[in-house]
Amino acid sequence: MFNVLRATGLVTIQPYFKNTSKHLLKTPKFYFMDTWRCCFLTKWTNPEVLERGAMAGAMLETYAVSEIIKLHTHNGSRVPVYYYADKERREVDLLIKQDSCIHPIEIKKTASVHNSGLWGFDFLRNIKTPVGHGYILCFYKELLPFSREIDIILIGYL
Repeated sequence: MFNVLRATGLVTIQPYFKNTSKHLLKTPKFYFMDTWRCCFLTKWTNPEVLERGAMAGAMLETYAVSEIIKLHTHNGSRVPVYYYADKERREVDLLIKQDSCIHPIEIKKTASVHNSGLWGFDFLRNIKTPVGHGYILCFYKELLPFSREIDIILIGYL
């Protein structure tokens, strides 16, 4: 079944774990490269209902991940992409590995960004890989640096 879905545009993203800690989740995530197809197959054919529904955040994450992968593919760079999740419920939606460094990307369906431990990506220090500049993709009204290590990028820029 998954071979058929892969042929129609399903992408598998593996979890990132350099150390073999038992505290990391090691199950792959699946994303559709075509969010319309994903909405159709999950019977979310009305944009207004999807916007207010429980799957709105997951569908936005699917869109953003697929667009980031397409952007790199169309520019001729096939960088490895991963996600991070552990049993303490800390996660990063996307990690792009480039030049032996990972760049964390968090995708949020919000227009307000608050300073919290999640945005600091502090827990990524446990993976023993250099962490580069990070990004928060959201509906914030302007592009701006959130901190020295993290920029806010409007999701519409994808």
